[in-house]
Amino acid sequence: MDNKTLSIVSYITIIGWLIAYVMGKDKMDSLLRYHLKQSLGLGLVSLAFSISLNIVASIVPALSFLGIIGYAIIVLWVIGIINAANGEMKPVPFIGKAFEDKFSFIG
Repeated sequence: MDNKTLSIVSYITIIGWLIAYVMGKDKMDSLLRYHLKQSLGLGLVSLAFSISLNIVASIVPALSFLGIIGYAIIVLWVIGIINAANGEMKPVPFIGKAFEDKFSFIG
């Protein structure tokens, strides 16, 4: 797979991220490195949001409607995939800038 395809795959669950990281480790370019950071950051935000929402909903069941915000995270995933497919290094809206200089182990 080329780096553009691996950039797209990196957004598809943690397994896709691992596949993209392992397969692209030797031939990593700036596009793949950028999208690996963006997708990992988005995945961590998604996980943190899910855990915190479950805690809040178990304490105050009336707030379980906040789960609809999860759809916004799905939209961010799609935007990231579109950016990767177009070969653009644009951050994911709202949270992407925070992950541009993080995760130094990626490269």
